[in-house]
Amino acid sequence: MKAEQLATRSPRADAVRNRDRLVRAARTVLAARGGEASMEEIARAAGVGVGTLYRHFPRRIDLVEAVYREDVDALVLLADTVADDLEPWPSLVAWLHGFVRYAQAKRNFLNELHEAFEKTPDLALSSREKIFGAAGKVLVRAQKNGSARPDLCAADLMQLVSGMCMARNITLEQNQRLLLLVLDGIKAQP
Repeated sequence: MKAEQLATRSPRADAVRNRDRLVRAARTVLAARGGEASMEEIARAAGVGVGTLYRHFPRRIDLVEAVYREDVDALVLLADTVADDLEPWPSLVAWLHGFVRYAQAKRNFLNELHEAFEKTPDLALSSREKIFGAAGKVLVRAQKNGSARPDLCAADLMQLVSGMCMARNITLEQNQRLLLLVLDGIKAQP
């Protein structure tokens, strides 16, 4: 087989499955153990050998970046889904609850994420643009139907919510309670 054919060939189905399993396992293990999680632990959680892990992700940072990219894409998809399935205010509420869960999962491996941002400088910027776009999508719908304050922009909303989520020692339960206060503040007053 020629080199060009090998380069353009789609990955085998088992390779795709293994990669997906590795990313899912890494998401869970990193959220639970953060920087203390070993690559061997992630491979074990995925049910694959360490060699398989390193074939897909030669460096730990490559795996962290893959988890982060997929999670950002999931937030964007969540905005599309709730916008299609729910009325404007409930879609904004559902997306913000999704964002709080997303942010909480990242708190345990912030050092690794910062390393990923240093390795790939456009990762933070492009991800922020995607997240702000998703926030704007659900916010603007709620503003257009009069359920959200008109004087709020997506950047302001994300500053409120992401700042709250990154507070030291905050729990998911506390973030969810604080989000209720934020929601009261951004709801349009009759």
